Amino acid sequence: MSNQDQKFVLGDFHSILNEGKVWKVGGFPLPDGTFWEYREPEAVIIVRNDTLYVRAKLSRQNDHIQILDNAKHMYFSNEPIQVPESGEISFELQMRARTDNTAPGDLYDGYVSLNLLDFTTGAALDFFAGNDKYASVYAILPFPGVSVPDTGKTKYFCIFKEETDFNAREFNTYKITYNRALDEAVFFVNGREVRRETGIPVKFNEFYVCLGIMTEKDLSPQGSVSVHGQTVIAEYSPVTIEVKA
Repeated sequence: MSNQDQKFVLGDFHSILNEGKVWKVGGFPLPDGTFWEYREPEAVIIVRNDTLYVRAKLSRQNDHIQILDNAKHMYFSNEPIQVPESGEISFELQMRARTDNTAPGDLYDGYVSLNLLDFTTGAALDFFAGNDKYASVYAILPFPGVSVPDTGKTKYFCIFKEETDFNAREFNTYKITYNRALDEAVFFVNGREVRRETGIPVKFNEFYVCLGIMTEKDLSPQGSVSVHGQTVIAEYSPVTIEVKA
């Protein structure tokens, strides 16, 4: 690699309980001064062979803010990864999802996620994996407290693309690359390109790497409908990050 190329690993899951060292429990500050944590109180955490295992029976709900209702238990990297002005940056890991009591065929009833979140723009690039399908996600979202640039186009959006061509309930390799100069993001599963987004309307500046257990159920007039006793088991390898000039 050239002098500008870099490759490093974000892992150190043995320090997961020392929040703020490498990883921290995710969440957002609220206007009333409180902090909404993405933390399931009964979650079981196991770290072995450099792999993070999280099992949680879902219980957390928010009746008013969709983004706070979606994520149930999530770790954010303590620091964001800076995006190079030119060239590309990639994030790759192995991830496994197994769920119990989720609706068959309904990915969004409970899944495991890799989220790359830019809180300077509201932009997100994600992979969601469930029992029998996965989705790649490209979004610009109204995260609490985040100012989203006005591009003159659709300001907020979230485009999911569901697929079933993966090893269900087993480890798969997920990779996302982003090229700031080309305004392009590419998604790979097990080494195969599954999606390419061009003409991205904002420039991503940095990414928090986030590992989550989530749902994606629209709030009803009565509030949250995302929890009904389902359990999600997530397993993650360390994340390999590569910058190519």
